[in-house]
Amino acid sequence: MSDDRRIILVTGAARSGKSQWAETLAGRSGKPVIYIATSRLDSNDPEWLDRVREHRQRRPPRWTTLEIPLELSASIETAESPSCLLIDSLGTWVANGLEMDGKEWGDRVTDFLASLQRSAADILLVAEETGWGVVPAYPIGRLFRDRLGSLTRRVGSIADTVYLVTGGHALDLTKLGQRLED
Repeated sequence: MSDDRRIILVTGAARSGKSQWAETLAGRSGKPVIYIATSRLDSNDPEWLDRVREHRQRRPPRWTTLEIPLELSASIETAESPSCLLIDSLGTWVANGLEMDGKEWGDRVTDFLASLQRSAADILLVAEETGWGVVPAYPIGRLFRDRLGSLTRRVGSIADTVYLVTGGHALDLTKLGQRLED
């Protein structure tokens, strides 16, 4: 692992600009960018395809794009310095793994967190904030909220910088806040 590599978490609400802020940070890194899209494309969902198209159009053509809906750890570990990985998004990654039982998911998260710490590349991660509203009415919604909330907190605990994007602003929580002890 390189001494100058960084882990940056960008979190916020839906449509808050968190992906755009992460893309800005990746572009500012001056390093070759590898964009890792965690979404699965569904040709029967035109609204989702429009969102994916919007993201693609914003990215510079020189960026490499990988579509990795579930197996993130291997891609993170094989990334070389001086690259910058942009993983968008953890919420979609969690959704892709909802069918896993607790042990299988826990093992996957442990591998994922270890790969972040072993990587030689800069890593930018985008995560959606959930749980700021009502408790989901269905078990699968509560499972998603709990898994994503836990994962975001764990990533935030190892990240060098954490941003919250809201109201058209990116707030550097590492400068404004206090890191919680586990």
